[in-house]
Amino acid sequence: MDRVRVVIVDDDQLVRMSLRLMLDGEADLEVVGEAADGDAAITEVRRLRPDVVLMDVRMPGRDGLSATEAILSWPDPPRVLVLTTFDSDEMVLGALRAGALGFVLKDTPPPDIVAAVRSVADGNPALSPAATTRLITAAMGPQSSETRRAARETARARLAALTERELDTARAIADGLSNAEVGARLHISVATVKAHTSSLFAKLGVVNRVQIALVVRDSED
Repeated sequence: MDRVRVVIVDDDQLVRMSLRLMLDGEADLEVVGEAADGDAAITEVRRLRPDVVLMDVRMPGRDGLSATEAILSWPDPPRVLVLTTFDSDEMVLGALRAGALGFVLKDTPPPDIVAAVRSVADGNPALSPAATTRLITAAMGPQSSETRRAARETARARLAALTERELDTARAIADGLSNAEVGARLHISVATVKAHTSSLFAKLGVVNRVQIALVVRDSED
């Protein structure tokens, strides 16, 4: 069985050590490198070509947002899972907008962190519904009127390509609902919700539910 190769990026050595012990204890995961800041992360990821990067956001020098943007701009990049204490909502938002597949809190129970790494490695998002709602709220913070208008027009143009049912699904996702909850609201099956969500990924050019929610929020007055 091929093991998922992981690079851990965090400026706290104890955090890196704890994550390494946690992940290396799993038969299907292997920590192949570590970095203490964004510049070192870019160097190590380019050298090691891991499957997943577990990326802190607040670090000295180049932060995790800048490093994530750089790494995800490469051809065939690894998947990025953001690591946060949630005192840095704006940076996490930037990483998610750049294409990170999810985020975990540093105080998340170890089994959940392991599950998140596996989910991201498979190309699936790893997002907490409660944390998603908080990030969306942060996304609606103060902006200049011109910036807000431009973002609203762009988002509305993207949503205009959706069918009515896809738009309903996107709005339900923006409200932080799970697939089952979306299905209950719209009176459709979970399988249909998943099909609509896959269509949303393709039509909106996004890779996770948070990015869908951000497009919906950007479209609102």
